[in-house]
Amino acid sequence: MRRLILGCMAFIMWLMLTWPFNSSVGYQGIFIGIIASCFVAIFFGDYIPGISEKFLEPQRWLWAIYYIFVFLWYCFLGNLDVAYRVLHPDMPIKPGIVKVRTKLNNLIGLTILANSITLTPGTTTIEATDDGYLYVHWINVKTQDEQEATEIIVKKFEEILERIFE
Repeated sequence: MRRLILGCMAFIMWLMLTWPFNSSVGYQGIFIGIIASCFVAIFFGDYIPGISEKFLEPQRWLWAIYYIFVFLWYCFLGNLDVAYRVLHPDMPIKPGIVKVRTKLNNLIGLTILANSITLTPGTTTIEATDDGYLYVHWINVKTQDEQEATEIIVKKFEEILERIFE
């Protein structure tokens, strides 16, 4: 089942990358996409942890679509915050590394959380530990308290990712 899910996800990704179908892509491109997706599923299916049958549930896909919009919103806000700090004459930054806790157990969900934090301007995930901690470099440390930093940095993404992957 894991290989089937991986093959379908790879084919959807192929379709998104080659989307504007024209005469040069056509049915040949779709056929090549099916072959490439099967190749990925057969040879790499055992190396992708965390894919299960639960991932096929429609509500998880709806939460994933919602997550994209939430991520883009916080990315926009982060861009505004970093632009303000860069353009301000006093450059009001207070960089530092904070330790935050996550409840996510699924490796794919944890990876997406760490990457979302990194892709949001002003924060960069430095390390993810096995016991559920992330070390994050923050351009403007508002608190060193683990609980408060988790609320500010992690919770906005974690609650949605739990619904998708847990």
